[in-house]
Amino acid sequence: MKKLVNVVEVEGEGLAALLGENVLLFCANYIYHGTLTGVNSTCILLEDASIVYETGELCANTFKDAQKLPNQHYIQISAIESFGISGR
Repeated sequence: MKKLVNVVEVEGEGLAALLGENVLLFCANYIYHGTLTGVNSTCILLEDASIVYETGELCANTFKDAQKLPNQHYIQISAIESFGISGR
């Protein structure tokens, strides 16, 4: 059954609300971790970023295999499947 839905855009929600936070991003091919320092309409900027090749237990304090990226790292918003604040 199709239903009409009224979508309301709320200012300061989503990625913009997480600026300055340590985030975990599940993307189309990789998982990224770092401090979210920039957001625009096409990409985000992570500082102190890592690419996570193996998470291990998601509730653990460390990743099983995470490699630091050498500099700031930009990620296309279109590649992000899910995101949230990281407890690590």
